[in-house]
Amino acid sequence: MGDTLGEIDLVEPDNYVEGVPFEWFDHLRAEHPVVWHPEPPPNKGFWAVTRYDDLAAIHMDWQTYSSEVGAVGLEELDPEQLEIRNSMLEMDPPRHTRLRAICSKKFSARGVGKYEDWIRDVARGVLDRALPEGEFDFVSEISRELPIRFLCSIFTVPQEHAPRLIAWGDQMIANQDPELSRAVVDREDTEAYRLLPFRSPTALEVWAYADEQRDLRLAEPTDDVINALTVAQSEGALDDRDYHNYFSLLMIAGNETTRHTITSGMLALLENPDQLKLLQEDPSLITRATEEILRWATPVMHFRRTATRDVELRGQHIKAGDKVVTWYISADRDETVFPDPYRFDVTRAPNDHVVFGPGGPHFCLGAHLARLETKILFQELLPRLASIELNGRVERLRSNFVNGIKRMPVRVTTT
Repeated sequence: MGDTLGEIDLVEPDNYVEGVPFEWFDHLRAEHPVVWHPEPPPNKGFWAVTRYDDLAAIHMDWQTYSSEVGAVGLEELDPEQLEIRNSMLEMDPPRHTRLRAICSKKFSARGVGKYEDWIRDVARGVLDRALPEGEFDFVSEISRELPIRFLCSIFTVPQEHAPRLIAWGDQMIANQDPELSRAVVDREDTEAYRLLPFRSPTALEVWAYADEQRDLRLAEPTDDVINALTVAQSEGALDDRDYHNYFSLLMIAGNETTRHTITSGMLALLENPDQLKLLQEDPSLITRATEEILRWATPVMHFRRTATRDVELRGQHIKAGDKVVTWYISADRDETVFPDPYRFDVTRAPNDHVVFGPGGPHFCLGAHLARLETKILFQELLPRLASIELNGRVERLRSNFVNGIKRMPVRVTTT
């Protein structure tokens, strides 16, 4: 990458264990906003795109920068893998649009809004169990509990299945973390799983569970997300592979990203007690603060596109077939868009972060849900806190894809 870029390695998961290397992204935005980044074999490398405006332009131009031609992760897939592993994320319009429509009403503002009272009740129940303990892991006791409980609700599956769904999601999306993954992709031979999402053997268990739930809907239809997928499959809109991949995507996206957002938001408030005090004194600010928490967390650090034609971007000649990786984690700290971007400011406005994407066909299906869950959790939590402090080391996920926290021990006293 040249003399001034030699130390930068955005691929190595170990480089994110102690924290996101924001200084690297600052340097790239300032000096090399579009730059070729090498990768270890068998991958061939990619164009790293780090500025907000460039990310937005790429994601709005799906004809030039495709999700379908080469998938959305760093792994370079052969045609067989592409055909079998592609989910809705790895599709362009019009097919993406058709599949998105299957569940779009369930995740609309109106569809999600009808669950607001239920989400609030679940949040209160989670806090009622955790806070009296005084000392606990914020991740396991609070931030991962609310999203998975709600996921069980919109799936209409028993709440006692929640631990199993959490474990499956961790094993699949945390496929670079040896503590969570059953097959660490950059340390073990995972060729036997090359046709499975995230190269994870856990996918087989998830699919078996999805089939069981589909069979239950066929016997007795319900008004839930799984039933919507079941109907779509019976009408020919989905085949078995589509159904499995759709189910897996909803299970992971509906749990992992919101969990990490809530955890990062709480850590930001711990590290910025003036902002915590401000929210406790004026709870009406929590709606606005939710957007700052989302920007600060940016739980998915990047998505990849593949160029469908030769194109020039900031003077760099991108060839058809090249990987183009857009770094959300960098765009959400772009100083040309967010004044003083490393200041956590719960009153920040405007706050046009790209956590859910900048728009276009792949704008996050679960955006309304993530916002609502995050807002409600902090609305219910903050008034109960007399004090909160870290009570041990914050442990981060080993991943170059998910900006996540595995453990965050805290000590609390309640009002």
